[in-house]
Amino acid sequence: MQNHPTSYDNLMQLAKEVLRLEAQAIARLSERLNEAFVRAVHLLVHCQGHVVVTGMGKSGAIGKKIAATLSSTGTPALFLHPAEGVHGDLGAVTARDVVLMLTYSGETDELVTILPALKRLGVPLIVMTGNLQSTLAKAADVVLDVSVEREACPFNLAPTASTAAMLAMGDALALAAMTVRRFTPDDFARLHPAGALGRRLLLRVKDVMRTGERLAIIHVSEPTKAAFAAITKARAGACVVVDDDGKLCGIVTDGDLRRSLLRDVSLFHAPVTEVMTKTPKVIHPDALAAEALRLMQAHQIDDLPVVDEHHRPIGMVDVQDLLRAGLV
Repeated sequence: MQNHPTSYDNLMQLAKEVLRLEAQAIARLSERLNEAFVRAVHLLVHCQGHVVVTGMGKSGAIGKKIAATLSSTGTPALFLHPAEGVHGDLGAVTARDVVLMLTYSGETDELVTILPALKRLGVPLIVMTGNLQSTLAKAADVVLDVSVEREACPFNLAPTASTAAMLAMGDALALAAMTVRRFTPDDFARLHPAGALGRRLLLRVKDVMRTGERLAIIHVSEPTKAAFAAITKARAGACVVVDDDGKLCGIVTDGDLRRSLLRDVSLFHAPVTEVMTKTPKVIHPDALAAEALRLMQAHQIDDLPVVDEHHRPIGMVDVQDLLRAGLV
């Protein structure tokens, strides 16, 4: 019986071939990188205005993503639709800008049409293309070769491997420029204040830790039942234990209490030192809340004491608070 063209096996084979061809196209970019890439990065880094990314069709869609990546990694960028450019949007381009043009053929009509206006402005032109002998490649200050042997499309028609190559080259440009600029995680956070990413980069332990009456705390000389009472009063999951100097010397969780009492009910009146963890993991208030989450997940704990520079407990991070903050 002949296989149907949309059978499971045929579809899997097609998908694997698409991924193989696109991965191959991207891998071969690295073999062709040369000084042109470095010159392109320098143009981006020293741009006094915006990097104006432009492209038509599928290349334009990739261009929008590259412009967004540049902007989010410290290189101000915008996307200019070339068809709109000839109807007034070229006014967005100034002599302080750099233009990054995406055109696989190098002969895209809309881009060729706006070329004279860009040349009159004298803006540096970077062209990302698969045709190094094209009109637009010859007009460029820097040409980046993104040619591919064939598209991943079974008919070698739909832009697939070529757009994957353009996207990868755009990422390489953006991240190289970011590195030259010495762009830091704090810089990244300032550009991503909203959503999960912003919370991970901006939220500090001191913003989520429990303090005051919500911090269960007892002295090391007290019995286990005192820890039980402190946890209950604070509606907490754990209690910190301190010495005469107020320094942290242990932690007791509600789980510790339950397991201890199931093992030996007399421990309810025993010194808390018999049930506490004497060397608990701790964190400082200025650490990122995301770091607290990483530490808690790594050690499979739900409560993390927050200490000051003198190792005195000033708060407690509860995994439930991280959940409410959107970090989990």
